[in-house]
Amino acid sequence: MDNLSPDSRPPALEITGLTVHYGTHAALSDVTMTVRDGQYLGIIGPNGSGKSTLLKAILGLVPLTSGTIRIFGRPLADALGLVSYVPQVADLDRSFPMSVREAVLTARIDRKIRPFFRYSADDAAVTAELLERVGLTRLARNPLTDLSGGEFQKVLIARALARQPRLLLLDEPTANVDTTAREQIYQLLGILHDTITIIMVTHDMLAISSHVDSLACLNRQLVYHGGPQLDQQTVNRLYGCPIDLIAHGIPHRVLPVHKEEQEHDQGPV
Repeated sequence: MDNLSPDSRPPALEITGLTVHYGTHAALSDVTMTVRDGQYLGIIGPNGSGKSTLLKAILGLVPLTSGTIRIFGRPLADALGLVSYVPQVADLDRSFPMSVREAVLTARIDRKIRPFFRYSADDAAVTAELLERVGLTRLARNPLTDLSGGEFQKVLIARALARQPRLLLLDEPTANVDTTAREQIYQLLGILHDTITIIMVTHDMLAISSHVDSLACLNRQLVYHGGPQLDQQTVNRLYGCPIDLIAHGIPHRVLPVHKEEQEHDQGPV
């Protein structure tokens, strides 16, 4: 982080009136939210609520029907180099014959288009540092095919960090790993949070209660949980799964919506 006070830094993310359609279906409708620089935000919601679509909109991967997105005070088109993404479906083929080090090193290509590209000493140094940060130095020469699910997920996180972003987006980063690996990934994200803004989509209630410092509930529309508690009626309308939340040290129960509201939730995730 820079040395400016939190109040003087522009928000990491500022979304105003965001609507996204797939054909005639509104995947997101009039979403407005602000994420502070340095925040660790968890986004939860039922399947089909638009969580992944929101991340794709922030990345400029889907056209906006209406609304604006600014990243660190810049228009979206001018700020995409500040954002990295760990998708729910890996963008790296585990069967490809490359080592862990090579998988992270190749992500440096995306930082800058250079004619007759060669990896620099800086690329090698950043790669070595990232492997250390994610706990994979001892596996640097191992092929991707040797990795467990949790180890491979750490490779994907390291690849995202290789672009040296200020904002890291993750879509269900613990969906396909065991309990031990899940906790290791959350510990890693907690360490990374000291130097980077994180937005994580998750169904993992442990992450909400124990790891993130703020919460957003999404069901095409957004209720952003900053300081005040969300009232039960609003949460029941927007989120249909029973969970325990701990926000700002205050635990409270979120109850399910009615069955007909759950059945109404259809469309892209």
